[in-house]
Amino acid sequence: MLAAALLWSTGGLFIKWTNLSGLELSFYRSFFAVLTVAFFTRREGLGLNRISAAASLLYAALLILFVAATKKTTAANAIFLQYTAPVYLLILEPLIYKERFLLALASGVCFAVYVLMLRHSKARLVNRASSVIYGNLLAIIMTAPWGIAVLPSLGRFDLLTVVFLGVFQLGLSYTLFTYAMSHGVRSLDVGIIGYIEPLLNPVWVFLVLGEKPSKWALVGGAIIITAVVVHMLVDARQKRMSDML
Repeated sequence: MLAAALLWSTGGLFIKWTNLSGLELSFYRSFFAVLTVAFFTRREGLGLNRISAAASLLYAALLILFVAATKKTTAANAIFLQYTAPVYLLILEPLIYKERFLLALASGVCFAVYVLMLRHSKARLVNRASSVIYGNLLAIIMTAPWGIAVLPSLGRFDLLTVVFLGVFQLGLSYTLFTYAMSHGVRSLDVGIIGYIEPLLNPVWVFLVLGEKPSKWALVGGAIIITAVVVHMLVDARQKRMSDML
């Protein structure tokens, strides 16, 4: 889970670094991710059921939305909104109707429901990473017109970028993530360790590209991340007390 979170955190940097558009980048990122995940989980087959199919749709949506959001706003805004989307969606959607924010919010909602589906008992009856494989295939199909169109002009740097994003930042990270989920890692551990991503994501972008998140974005992100972590710790403690009684 720790390795997955560290790999996820590099997404903002490499998405910002390449000149490819969000849809072009999504195509190649998912293409290399499918090859990677299918290779590591090939012995588990390519089975699919209703739960994993629904998870695949959500996963494809969050992939494309997150890349598009990161392209349109700062890495800090995109990642913080993804991780806090369920809260912000209820409060700010009626007030803020700008595309870049809604993309990140929608990505967060998809991610939240996606994680819940991974914990469903039926999700373990097929390949643990089937939703990742089919979700990326859906993303490839949805973004194919843009990805194929830019192929003749794809430069060496852009190619290396999408290979890294697909193989490591997406493929290997979600292979590790689904492995952790399917082998009984506690939700508390997944939640806390997962917050390494939003903490480091804007840091890499700042160190390499010099993009500075706004003061209020950092303050807001820190408050909500702290609140969520504290809530998870308190909730876990209450559950342990209940079990003891």
